[in-house]
Amino acid sequence: MPRLQWLTRHDDVRAAARVPYRLLEEVKGLGYGDKNAGNMLIQGDNLDALKALLPYYAGQVKCIYIDPPYNTGSAFEHYDDNLEHSKWLAMMWPRLELLRELLAEDGSIWVSIDDDEAHYMKVMLDEVFGRKNFIVNALWQKRTSPDGRIHMGDAHDHILVYGSQSARNAFNNLALTEEQAKAYKNTDNDPKGSWVSTDFTAQGYRPNQMYEITTPGGVTYIPPEGRCWGNIEENFRRLSAEGRMWFGKDGKSRPRVKNYFSEAKGVKSWSWWSNKEVGHNQEAKKEINTLFGATNAFDTPKPERLIARIFQISTNPGDLVLDSFLGSGTAAAVAQKMARRYIGIEMGEHAVTHCAPRLKKVIDGDQGGVSEAQDWQSGGGFRFYRLGPPIFTEDGQLQPNIRFPVLAAHIWFAEAATPWNEPKTLTPFIGASDGHGYALLYNGILGDKSVSGGNVLTRKTLAIIRSAQGDFSGPLTVYGERTALSEATLKSEEIEFKQTPYDVKARK
Repeated sequence: MPRLQWLTRHDDVRAAARVPYRLLEEVKGLGYGDKNAGNMLIQGDNLDALKALLPYYAGQVKCIYIDPPYNTGSAFEHYDDNLEHSKWLAMMWPRLELLRELLAEDGSIWVSIDDDEAHYMKVMLDEVFGRKNFIVNALWQKRTSPDGRIHMGDAHDHILVYGSQSARNAFNNLALTEEQAKAYKNTDNDPKGSWVSTDFTAQGYRPNQMYEITTPGGVTYIPPEGRCWGNIEENFRRLSAEGRMWFGKDGKSRPRVKNYFSEAKGVKSWSWWSNKEVGHNQEAKKEINTLFGATNAFDTPKPERLIARIFQISTNPGDLVLDSFLGSGTAAAVAQKMARRYIGIEMGEHAVTHCAPRLKKVIDGDQGGVSEAQDWQSGGGFRFYRLGPPIFTEDGQLQPNIRFPVLAAHIWFAEAATPWNEPKTLTPFIGASDGHGYALLYNGILGDKSVSGGNVLTRKTLAIIRSAQGDFSGPLTVYGERTALSEATLKSEEIEFKQTPYDVKARK
């Protein structure tokens, strides 16, 4: 398979493995609404953030949508879109590798890009996600009229889509548009209601689909040249008996099949998305201006209808979506309105100045964008995170400045896959999930920082853990520096001991 070569490729394809593992530190004052809704907004370099998410979300994201810098040579206020080509490739490769690890088996990734880098991105995606997993290059008509300044001005962006066969099989149909619904008529007063008809032929030659059909009006047909009937004769007769065949008002036309509005399950998407269907640049700009004002708007937003189309095809309510180039927060806002869980990552200050305020407005009932179409009212919430320091020193030890609540939150999130609700009073017992308890002996949580003191699992520290766990009585995982308890004692007490930092590092 062809692959891209650039000056620093040898180092860049190994870059993801060299990214230090960092903790995610919640900034409580910047979160909003229901903190347990399962939504995250992360401020920081998305390479570090993606690596930090792996222990929590590897293989769990149903839809990844990214709108990376297009490398157009233009200067944007909120990010640098003027990267030299090889640097752009070097930036994208490790991020795509980490995104691949986060993608669910039946998940899909959708990448917005324009002609400047689209074809390089396609080859890179082929290599990272597998050429056989390429699904389609959807074309979004982003303009409403030609650019009068140049000849052959670009009218579209590319949306490159990758996913396994199970992802394709899980794609949803699109709902009928108002225009499509109007096409259903009931010209013959069919008791099943309004209908549209489709051709009863198929391409090719199949011997058992080459029979003669005589219409109610007495006209006999055979399939047109190069085609056959759309089904075997037995099924044709069944459809006729059910009144599902249409031969025209006079009963003499070539047979067609009735498709009833009451049975319509939507339509499958094709790869041309017009601005009438999913919006355009001006629509996106208007949405942003309404939210933030014309002087504080984001430069290159996508319309909410475009993102809604992607989520409608690739996800269902409750599924997890991820945008690691969140920009002005469109993907997260649409996910909230469509009852999808989301993770949004944005490096710049507009994570605070644009993304968080926009999501707050959505939670409070913002009626812009796709709100009416999704019957959005209000509700939900998100937690806001920033990247903490690397968890390990270069020699593999825990950083001395890692605080107990930060490491406890990491261990809880890694074990229980939910955010940790830090209690007002800290104890070594950090919580229970699905009948299993978790405890952490670290950083003198018991007030004993001696070498053989509070970070060691002993009969004394176990008694303190037991007293802190309240009514919980199930099996227990304890993280600590070492254990002084025998294997027999651990087994009888239903304790699994994990040593820090080594067993924490093993979850990298």
